[in-house]
Amino acid sequence: MEWVLAETLLSQSRDPRVLLGALCRGEATADRVETLRFLLQRLEDEEARGGGGGAGALPEAAREVAVGYLVPLLRGLRGHPAGGSDPGPPARHPRRVLRAASAALRSCARLAGGPQLAAALAEEALRDLLAAGPAPGAEAAVEVLAAVGPCLRPREDGPLLERVAQAALALALGADGDRDEAGPAEDAAALAAGRLLPALGQCGGAVLGAVWSGLVAAGAPSGPGRVGLQLLVLSALAERLLPEPGADRGPGAGEEDPDARRCWRFWRTVQAGLAQAQDALTRKRARYLLQRAVEVSAELGTHCTCGPQEGNGPSLFWWSEKKKDELLKFWENYILIMETLEGNQIHVIKPVLPKLNSLFEYAVSEENGCWLFHPSWHICIYKRMFESENKILTKEGVIHFLELYETKILPFSPEFSEFIIGPLMDALSESSLYIRSPGQLIGSGSPLGLKLQKFLVTYVSLLPEEIKSSFLLKFIQKMTSRHWCAIPILFLSKALASVPRCKALGVEGLLALRDVLQCTMITHQILLRGAAQCYLLQTAMNLVDVEKVSLSDVSAFLMSLRQEESLGRGTSLWTELCDWLRVNESCFRRASASISIGLPETSSLNAYVKNLVQDYIKSPAWETGEDCPMPDWFEAKLVAVMVLLAVDVEGMKAQYSEKRRTQNVLRIFLDPLLESLMKFGTNAYMPLLETDRCLQVLLKLLHTCMLKGSSAQDVTHFSPRTDEVFTFLQSFVMSTTESVSEFILRRLTMNELSSVSDLDRCHLYLMVLTELINIHLKVGWKRGNPIWRVISLLKNASIRHLQEIDSEQEPTLARQIQRVISMAALAMVCEAIDQKPELQLDSLDAGPMERFLSSLPLNHTLQKPHVEEQSSFFEESSASQGWGKIVAQYIHDQWVCLSFLLRKYHTLIPVSDGDVLEPILPAIQMPVRTLQSALGALTVLPSDQVLPVFHCMKVLVPKLLTSSESLCVESFDMAWKIISALSNTQLIFWSNLKAFVQFVFDTKVLTIAAKIKGQAYFKIKEIMYKIIEMSAVKTGVFNTLISYCCKSWIVSASNVSQVSLSSAKNYSELVLEACIFGTVFRRDQRLIQDVQTYIENLGHDCAANTLIENTKREDHYVRICAVKFLCLLHGSNVSHKLFMEDLAIKLLDKDELVSKSRTRYYVNSQQHRLKNRIWQTLLVLFPSFDQSFLNRIIDKIFQAGFINNQASIKYFIEWIIILILHKFPQFLLKFWDCFSYGEENFKTSICTFLSVLSHLDIITQNIPEKKPILKQALIIVLQWCFSHNFSIRLYALVALKKIWSMCKTLHVEEFDALTSVIESSLNQVENMPATGNAKKNWQRIQEHFFFAAFHPVQDYCLETIFYILPRLSGLVEDEWIAIGKFTRFTDIPLDAGFQWYLSPTHLCEVKPGDWAQQDIGSHSGEADSQSEWMDVQKKIIPWKNNTPDLDLELVFQDRVAKLGKSISRLIVAASLIDKPTNLGGKTTSAHRFSATEKSRRLHRHWCGTDCQEYRPDPV
Repeated sequence: MEWVLAETLLSQSRDPRVLLGALCRGEATADRVETLRFLLQRLEDEEARGGGGGAGALPEAAREVAVGYLVPLLRGLRGHPAGGSDPGPPARHPRRVLRAASAALRSCARLAGGPQLAAALAEEALRDLLAAGPAPGAEAAVEVLAAVGPCLRPREDGPLLERVAQAALALALGADGDRDEAGPAEDAAALAAGRLLPALGQCGGAVLGAVWSGLVAAGAPSGPGRVGLQLLVLSALAERLLPEPGADRGPGAGEEDPDARRCWRFWRTVQAGLAQAQDALTRKRARYLLQRAVEVSAELGTHCTCGPQEGNGPSLFWWSEKKKDELLKFWENYILIMETLEGNQIHVIKPVLPKLNSLFEYAVSEENGCWLFHPSWHICIYKRMFESENKILTKEGVIHFLELYETKILPFSPEFSEFIIGPLMDALSESSLYIRSPGQLIGSGSPLGLKLQKFLVTYVSLLPEEIKSSFLLKFIQKMTSRHWCAIPILFLSKALASVPRCKALGVEGLLALRDVLQCTMITHQILLRGAAQCYLLQTAMNLVDVEKVSLSDVSAFLMSLRQEESLGRGTSLWTELCDWLRVNESCFRRASASISIGLPETSSLNAYVKNLVQDYIKSPAWETGEDCPMPDWFEAKLVAVMVLLAVDVEGMKAQYSEKRRTQNVLRIFLDPLLESLMKFGTNAYMPLLETDRCLQVLLKLLHTCMLKGSSAQDVTHFSPRTDEVFTFLQSFVMSTTESVSEFILRRLTMNELSSVSDLDRCHLYLMVLTELINIHLKVGWKRGNPIWRVISLLKNASIRHLQEIDSEQEPTLARQIQRVISMAALAMVCEAIDQKPELQLDSLDAGPMERFLSSLPLNHTLQKPHVEEQSSFFEESSASQGWGKIVAQYIHDQWVCLSFLLRKYHTLIPVSDGDVLEPILPAIQMPVRTLQSALGALTVLPSDQVLPVFHCMKVLVPKLLTSSESLCVESFDMAWKIISALSNTQLIFWSNLKAFVQFVFDTKVLTIAAKIKGQAYFKIKEIMYKIIEMSAVKTGVFNTLISYCCKSWIVSASNVSQVSLSSAKNYSELVLEACIFGTVFRRDQRLIQDVQTYIENLGHDCAANTLIENTKREDHYVRICAVKFLCLLHGSNVSHKLFMEDLAIKLLDKDELVSKSRTRYYVNSQQHRLKNRIWQTLLVLFPSFDQSFLNRIIDKIFQAGFINNQASIKYFIEWIIILILHKFPQFLLKFWDCFSYGEENFKTSICTFLSVLSHLDIITQNIPEKKPILKQALIIVLQWCFSHNFSIRLYALVALKKIWSMCKTLHVEEFDALTSVIESSLNQVENMPATGNAKKNWQRIQEHFFFAAFHPVQDYCLETIFYILPRLSGLVEDEWIAIGKFTRFTDIPLDAGFQWYLSPTHLCEVKPGDWAQQDIGSHSGEADSQSEWMDVQKKIIPWKNNTPDLDLELVFQDRVAKLGKSISRLIVAASLIDKPTNLGGKTTSAHRFSATEKSRRLHRHWCGTDCQEYRPDPV
């Protein structure tokens, strides 16, 4: 069309100047400029053929068009860039106009005849380009340069060409490659790389050399975002940068034209594109360059080597004609793998992964064990896999890399070490990779974690000694470089702990480990964090070079471990640490600090600890002020831990011989402390900080010395000396009791604490006093004890201070602080007396303290200090608390005292305020006012201070529920608001929830509320369901509720059995919800629970299990609690019987509701799990059912058999029917009636009832006359043996075999006529051909556990109900409750005579079979009826299907041979979902397996008009 248009124009006028002048007038539209281009190109063609007319006129006309029209037009376009938003003239179609004008300009330059025009245009465009840079408008200059550049002369215009090339390269590589969206700068860069540089590349070697020099310059951009731009340039110049095969390349040719194959920067750029590029186009360019280089090398056949970047390793790329075949094979496989990874589909990629193994075989020389190919190429493949969006592919890549060293010994490579510390560890940070494999039991550990452990051990052992230290240090530092999730950091720590002992880490390594402990794991789950700490301490003991670290470094590192989670005295880890210190005691580096201060050089642990205690006790001169804040607890913790470690190390040395040696060492350590403590009562001028430090270290010694897990198996070597160390410490503390208690009494009562910072000291003093009380109670309480006197004096002095301050008008800051301290002291005294009845100082009559506390105004806030004192108050240290927190603590302590009074005098609480006219104890005898004050306190107290208020409510609400119900309901509401707002605050949530449950669900409250059935009753039910709803998102909430309720019902049931449990009947919904409770967790939640179970299964080998209390917050424990509660109930007790019958009816109603709510449900869906739990609970309740109650529910149970169910539910229904018929044969008549329905009603149930008949021997076990039952059963079974459906016939034949064996045993003569028919039928089934499915299915159903191993009566136990049968019926592992969990859950005890925990038979040893009971209708042979009754949807899990025993290949060959057909191969790619097939994906898959032509024909046959054309890429 373009040629026709030009010819038409020329036919109108043979004078080109006229035509050109006409086209240059008017608006410069895209059509006009394109027409001008067509005409100029036509004139250029005529000129080239020598047929142009007007030889002198045409060049002049071309110059006029160029200078007068095109150049101004292009200048205008620079003001309106092609990517701009201004559509005004002349840029209505700017890109078309720009392209057409540039092409026209090139024709003008050629028609002009001389080079001056092209050079002038290039100079002007270059100036514009340099002035504009990457700004908008550069695109027009690039187009002009691309148009006129080829017209320039390589020799004469060489400098200009080089400058243009440099500017083009700078533009191409200067765009922001990290931007997601393209802009004008990116468009100009792409244009420069794609059009201008290739055009300049045709201008000769000098220009190409300039471009190549810019590309390989050391300062060339090489970031991730620039790689795409570099590859764009390289791809565009590939034909010139790689030598042409067959071209005449003499000895000097290499100097003129560059050879990119010999440049290592070129290959690094290609590798970066292959591995790290985010877009597929960049990766494709990198593959193209690699493939092109390989093809060129193969065709040239000359030796080629790229110099190594560093060291003596292999070249990044090399070629040798002698090894051409091996090289081609390596690179073909490599490119195939990289192309396949683009598919991102694991089923396509997995078949290609074995070729990756072959790459390593090619890459390593068997002769000298060195790399033949640079290992960075292999790393590119793994990086590409790790960067994939498909996490399954990432996991496959990680596992493949970790398994490398299991089968191969690869030479050391720095690239591999960097890769492990970089991309591999980044990939390992993804928690989902650690999920267990299908078929693995819960808690069995992560396969990836085990592979990581084996890999790290192997890799580190192969590292050169000079490299090992730096590698491990970088590995640990990488663990501090980001916030890791709990699971990856756990398995990385475990892998590090498994590395064999070596001297690899120094002080820097210890600091890196400390950073991991302090920074990385702060927010992790407590058990996972504790286990990781254990492994990191083991890592330090294995890898630290003790000659490079001092004991001071070690002790500082130990302080980063949490004693309550990992480093607890008495654990296996503590023992291991003591042994490590004992072995290396004399090897630690001597601390230079000890020399500098004049101490003797020490290497002994004992000497270090002795100096440590002395330095700690001594108070520096600059810290003797009275107003300084209390010191941090860090040093006290350090001293206490090191003292006890040194004592236990000394004990290990003694080996039971010198028993007093340990005491002597401990006495030597603590002498400075004892000396200071004994001065407390006599020396009033001791430095304040010294007293603080002594009391802090005393507390830490007592807390740390307590053995965690004091049973024999937990404490290991500490058992013989457990009492020795702790007993000595107790005697040490008791010897200082009088001095310390007198000091504390003076400090608390003599107005010595007057600043806000002194409140911390008050807290310290009260903690020490509490510990002194505890120790004296353990030893034995005596009247003359100094603590007795101190408590009495402290109580009286605190009351006196509070009374004096109340009389003051304007209190000062010191007075207000003293008031807070006095109230805190009273609260401590009340708590001590409440928890230890031995401390009852007065009789039960109300004394001065009780009367004073009871008459205090509740929720009375402290008045702020004087205005002139506030400045000093707010100028105190940053550790000072705000005044609001101080007031909250004061109110909290007041309610602590009040809760003590309410518990002590609960019998004096009336039901209303008017019952006592002159109350002696107002807070006790005016309960309505007190409860109203409690509501007020909840509005002002922070959440961490409300516990004592809840404790008061627990006492008050039962007394007031009848008379002041609305007030009690208000207290329920306000307390629940606090609890629901705290759901994300771990530290205080659980204690508050426990207190809340104890007062709202108190047995008295539940009984009264159920009796009056008022607002409180419905509010309690509402809160109950809210707690259950909250437990769906916060594991453990429901556990707290059900455990407390069941325990309280058990206790009350043992006292007043008839009354107590009858009130529980009003809340049977709670037990019902507990029996069926359990949420389907997200994958990440299941993973965390799985790993926690794995750690728990490690037992005492992991110290975290000993230290961290198992709170039993798993969902399983909700059901376990409810089931154990039900097991304690007895059918002989009327209230128990009524409760269980009511629960059973509600369970059956729930089952019916679930069945109606959703007729189609998946295996292991929430509906399936609910129904499964319902029938499990009914089986537990079954022993309490009598005949009269079964008469009420038997129809519902049989009706459940008619409903379509999953296999596990069918087994439970069949089991309970068998048990009912076994215990009560009277129901056999109703059972026979189930077979009397029409055949259409049996579509989903006949197999259920036939399975029951297969256990007829159990059913008739207690029936003396069995013949009538056998006769009826035989009649029923025989008619189903002739069913059209194969599965029904199988079940009928199984039942027939059982019934007929019973008939033969009993010698029933009535059936002699049927003998030949029945036995021939059974023999025919037994002797079916072994090659068919019928024989195989007959064998499988007979071997199935329900018919072959299961005994409905003998196997009736908790283990079968909750573990064995769910496991054998294919239920998901989340639903298996191991019997060990029942025994570990001790909140609910069981009767001593309870025996039915474990199965007495061998059923627990049976493995799941591949037969699953099916719901099949009698008309299943008809295809049209299939969809009517197949309501159960099953997910296809390919790896769970068993492989057929027969060799299908041989069967296939045999079959086609009989049919006389040729044997061929067919690959079928099919869709298993009811959606339009993904033909593109299928043809891709088929193409991967060399079925290209078939897939294309298939695609053409199936594709409609809306199908996209598919073109398979060449492999």
